[in-house]
Amino acid sequence: MNQPIQTWIEQLRSGDVRALARAISTVENRAPGWSELLKALFPHSGKARVLGLTGPPGAGKSTLVDQMARFYRKGKDKDKRTVGIIAVDPTSPYTGGAILGDRIRMQEHFSDPGIYIRSMATRGSLGGLARTTADVSTVLDASGRDLIMIETVGVGQDEVDIVRLADITILILVPGMGDDVQTIKAGIMEIADIFVINKSDRDGSEHVEREIRTLQSLAVRHDGWTPPIVKTVASQGVGIEELAGAIAEYEAYLQKENLALNKSVENWQERLVEMLRDAMLEKARTQFEDGNLARLAAEVAEHKRDPYTLVEEIAASVGKH
Repeated sequence: MNQPIQTWIEQLRSGDVRALARAISTVENRAPGWSELLKALFPHSGKARVLGLTGPPGAGKSTLVDQMARFYRKGKDKDKRTVGIIAVDPTSPYTGGAILGDRIRMQEHFSDPGIYIRSMATRGSLGGLARTTADVSTVLDASGRDLIMIETVGVGQDEVDIVRLADITILILVPGMGDDVQTIKAGIMEIADIFVINKSDRDGSEHVEREIRTLQSLAVRHDGWTPPIVKTVASQGVGIEELAGAIAEYEAYLQKENLALNKSVENWQERLVEMLRDAMLEKARTQFEDGNLARLAAEVAEHKRDPYTLVEEIAASVGKH
């Protein structure tokens, strides 16, 4: 490992917030040296517990994350955890940055070095996760954070990607969602390790709970876990301790029969395929400049060539380099 990267990692792991911020920016922007940095950081990762929080817009995810961060920071010495928060925000169509910036409503945490908050723009990627969210999570993990919370953009339909990254996935629902749980894609229901009914002081929370239980009765998870349902009113801090208890229960359950390792293996199978796809696509893009791509697209559009043979030729060409 070259000396500058070694020094950088030592600073980052000693708690230097500037070194951490610079590392995250380097990885997120794919700046020179990002790959070497991640290779060097990876051996230091794997110790943090990663929570994924997902759910429809307006479910109160940010408020819940805020309250959970406060709860884990106020714990007794052995329970007190350092926290990293990744908030995946919709991309601004003008700047390409995260519209909500670094979560203004969480600004009271900025004076606490035990909490690090980073907003990421989705930059058009599907699945509610920025393409580099997994890598940013690795950086936070390697920096020594005990707990990483990833709050997704909340599109409600394509967020199954969160399961590839999170050890524990929390699905947040609220009363008054129209057709409630029925509107949510089955895949999202299946990935939830814990259900939270937020704003549970509203009418209709019992209805949401009944719908969740009905759906749970239709499908049995292969790991035998029955996701608990926790009711919260995040704006008032109600139910946060119960949620932390449910998280601790599932953490204990994962330690049985190597479930945590099995889950990690499954997640890495998905992520390795995704990383390989990204790497191959990047390789293909560097070989075919925009002008060349436009020419090939014109040939297909004019039916001078068929796209299937063309893609096979490109794939074969990328494989040779």
